[in-house]
Amino acid sequence: MESGTTAAATKEIYLAGGCFWGVEKFLDEIPGVTATEVGYANGTTTNPTYEQVCRENTGHAEAVKVEYDPTVVGLPFLLDTFYTVIDPTSANRQGNDIGAQYRTGIYYSGPADLPVIADSLAKLQQEVGAQVAIEAGPIKNYFPAEAYHQKYLDQNPGGYCHIPVAAFARARRAVDPNRGNR
Repeated sequence: MESGTTAAATKEIYLAGGCFWGVEKFLDEIPGVTATEVGYANGTTTNPTYEQVCRENTGHAEAVKVEYDPTVVGLPFLLDTFYTVIDPTSANRQGNDIGAQYRTGIYYSGPADLPVIADSLAKLQQEVGAQVAIEAGPIKNYFPAEAYHQKYLDQNPGGYCHIPVAAFARARRAVDPNRGNR
């Protein structure tokens, strides 16, 4: 957590954008994001393993739990930045990863986030001019992934990632114009 940020001041959102390794690394680089954790969201199995999510039709999406400081980065900016590393029109696929666990999604824990998400998706829909395939809804359940998945690309810098390496540097320089951060 960044110095000066208290847990009470942070908010959370869950973002699914294909393989969670790259999404986590990308989001970690955004100023104002205070913590990330990869896991499995909105499925039907309690405490699933990676193997179950991949092979047993559990309904989970590979997702990243994102904690952020809203005084540094706002949810609209966080979502707009997230959209730059996914194909918002692709259903159940990002990069070379194919399957329902690789779907894109925005899952919220606070109902006040729903209008922000709806406005953001409507704006994105207009910008891309095609049907957006990002599901949005409340986080129904979330289970942290196994330890070896956490901060995977930090531990394995040459690991597979569907997100271009240049995107990580862009994220480090991201500044929310509505918050005046760094």
